[in-house]
Amino acid sequence: MNKETNISVYHEACCFNVRENRFIECTLCPHQCLIPPESTGRCRVRKNINGTLVSLNYGRISAEALDPIEKKPLYHFYPGSTVYSIGTYGCNMHCLFCQNWPISQGTPSTKSMSLDQAVQAALSYKDRCNCIGIAYTYSEPVVWHEYVLDTAQAASGAGLKNIYVSNGFIQQEPLKQIIPWIDAMNIDLKAYTEDFYQEMCSARLDPVKDTILYAADRCHLELTVLIIPGKNDSLEEIQRMTDWISAMDSEIPVHFSRYFPQYKLSIPPTSVETMEKAYEIARQKLDYVYVGNIPGHRGMNTYCPSCAKELIRRTGEMDTVDRLSHGICPQCGKTIRMIENQ
Repeated sequence: MNKETNISVYHEACCFNVRENRFIECTLCPHQCLIPPESTGRCRVRKNINGTLVSLNYGRISAEALDPIEKKPLYHFYPGSTVYSIGTYGCNMHCLFCQNWPISQGTPSTKSMSLDQAVQAALSYKDRCNCIGIAYTYSEPVVWHEYVLDTAQAASGAGLKNIYVSNGFIQQEPLKQIIPWIDAMNIDLKAYTEDFYQEMCSARLDPVKDTILYAADRCHLELTVLIIPGKNDSLEEIQRMTDWISAMDSEIPVHFSRYFPQYKLSIPPTSVETMEKAYEIARQKLDYVYVGNIPGHRGMNTYCPSCAKELIRRTGEMDTVDRLSHGICPQCGKTIRMIENQ
């Protein structure tokens, strides 16, 4: 980074303490990086400049698109709608299998986008494309905290929904700041062992579990689990993960996603057989379980957990088989956890 950088160019960060010798302790995520002058933390986007922590990626966009809400993935939050999706660069994890590594671990080209521009872009799609709001995705929104917080507040004031797609590796105080403005979250639960988080992600499991527990009662929540052969695919681990989620809330939708080689991990893809075993184990205790990255698999569809009636069929694009009537199964009358347009 250019050492002649002027602090006025950047946005002052929150969540930090000034320590001796102008070192700064960042308190945004559980790494709590102790950052020397003119250096950045592990995320590469929070820098100590003249004894003040600044955000290098505030208002910097590396990717944007109008996505189906199912791509986040969110299957129980306004199904069939779209969401204006934006991302920056940087991440507080270093996953060996990252699918977005050019922006999470690299230094991509970016463009500037103000809060008003982000909100107006989403509003421009609202009527003609059934766009419900803004998703903070692609790279990690935790390390974009100040911009996401400001934009989410502006979007909420404009009648838009805010969707947060995250690894969940955040401290409780900044989580408390952001979550009142978030309508839905998808948290990537990488695995259910501490060893996996340390060896494969350079992070820790327990803070992610704390985020999930906190978010579960405060916004719509869905979880994604990427199943990787020989790393987190043991039936015993999947069972323990399922038990933990079920004890918290058996109606939280869980997406098992099939791994394919990416970034620094080159082991072969997860077998369909393994994915189906995970699917069947989880369905014993969880009401809404899904399988991703296997086109046409029955695990893409939504079924009534009471009578097994197919409620929503997904074939890439959204195709409703039987429309829910205000969240009620049309066959048995069970209430389905589904936020949808009335």
